[in-house]
Amino acid sequence: MKVDFTRWLPAIAKDSHRKAALSVLGVAAIGGLAFGPTAVAAPVTSGPHEGAVAAIDLATGKATAAPQKQDHDQPVESGLTTGSATGKPPAGKPGRDELIPHGIEGAQSRIPLDNAQLDNARAIVDAAKKTGVGDRGAVIGVATSLQESKLYNLGHLGDANDHDSQGLFQQRPSSGWGTPDEITDPDYAATAFFSALKNVGGWQDLPLTAAAQTVQVSAFPYAYAQWEEQAADIVQQLW
Repeated sequence: MKVDFTRWLPAIAKDSHRKAALSVLGVAAIGGLAFGPTAVAAPVTSGPHEGAVAAIDLATGKATAAPQKQDHDQPVESGLTTGSATGKPPAGKPGRDELIPHGIEGAQSRIPLDNAQLDNARAIVDAAKKTGVGDRGAVIGVATSLQESKLYNLGHLGDANDHDSQGLFQQRPSSGWGTPDEITDPDYAATAFFSALKNVGGWQDLPLTAAAQTVQVSAFPYAYAQWEEQAADIVQQLW
């Protein structure tokens, strides 16, 4: 155990997990990073991650989505996974009523996902199971990360970084979330997020954007809602 969190977030022991912290070179803004306005990546020595550049450009309207070949690991890009048309989830998977119990709020956004994003989504889903927040908690977690980082494990973005925010959830060391190494560990970051979520009274009954905002305290409190449907698709596929 390396760090004591703020009084509303209990200390969490770090589990070993493959790190893939990404720094992004001079690309479009990431909308709605936690605790502050949009940040733009500054030049870094390691060069750009092509998937991150494409995802952020797409999310900010600088590029349009190209058709992607789907494989068995890729969540479907419209609707829920197999069986959604009849309202019946695939065998062993959570259904729409469990994943989206309060209905969709507002217009929905959707981005294509690469293997790095899917690996990070799996880490969030695994942490949801481990912490006991269930599939609904997993949807909140994945939607939050889609908004904060487009499911990329972003490292420090240089002088234009949003304060000291890093990782899948753009958590801040200065706010007590952990060290930079810890918050760029997907398992640690997701576990920290879900431990904070469990301290939100009645979070299961809140709309997704309210539950996420109570944890994140973002300058863009309503932005999380737009990712609820894709997050549900992802969780249903990976659960």
